[in-house]
Amino acid sequence: MGLEPNVGPATASTGAAIDFNAIKQRQQATWASGDFAMIGVTLQIVGESLAEAAEVRADERVLDVAAGNGNATLAAARRFAQVTSTDYVPHLLEKGAARAAAEGLDIRFQTADAEALPFADGSFDVALSTFGAMFAPDQTQAARELLRVVRGGGRIGMANWTPEGFIGRLFKLIACYAPPPAGLKSPVLWGFEPRLKELFGAEASAIHCARRNFNFRYRSAAHWIEVFRNYYGPTHKVFAALDAARQADLTADLTTLLEEFNLGGLHSLVVPGEYLEIVIAKKPVP
Repeated sequence: MGLEPNVGPATASTGAAIDFNAIKQRQQATWASGDFAMIGVTLQIVGESLAEAAEVRADERVLDVAAGNGNATLAAARRFAQVTSTDYVPHLLEKGAARAAAEGLDIRFQTADAEALPFADGSFDVALSTFGAMFAPDQTQAARELLRVVRGGGRIGMANWTPEGFIGRLFKLIACYAPPPAGLKSPVLWGFEPRLKELFGAEASAIHCARRNFNFRYRSAAHWIEVFRNYYGPTHKVFAALDAARQADLTADLTTLLEEFNLGGLHSLVVPGEYLEIVIAKKPVP
């Protein structure tokens, strides 16, 4: 692209064909490890903000893609939309269903792959994804599916981590310990405006982007590392793959990164995680 940000080895290109199915199987195992729901519930405010930005309205048909444990799902249902929540990790959908039941919300949950959504063209007025579809290994196909299932004149709302923000830096750090497959584009490119124009521009009448921060609030860097090591798939998996010495190195590097971003002072951890809030208006049918 020329303007592509420095997001580390995951953006390297090779002449070899990429086995997206094999990568996806490994990804599913990663997100099924730990218990992402323990992290996911802390991000609920992002789903609420996205539902507002996307102007989700009562009785609209809304699809949450790669929903995890349902932050955007619940936000849309609280606005009386007709919501279908999808993910390729059934355990996470079960967590979302439990949350919906606790609130008395009528939501449909269905296992589905973001790159092969089992819905007819134009089935939904709105598609949402918070830190979900951005991890699909075949970015072009994932974008194509989001566009396909939304009707002409509908909207796509996304929250995607940026390359420059804390999570973008975290993924670069993890890649130093567990390099991604050669040629695979970094997921944080979904938080880079020119990449969004490449993926959606031909079928979009407008693409609105706003940079926002989600604040990770923990007792300390050590507390954050403990939680993410136990529950967040990518960090859980990389720690499990390292010997004791390398685990200590990773812990030290994570501590340095967290302290670099920390706004909470000596006795608390407040780390702003920058993300891009995106609303894409699909062109109306002529």
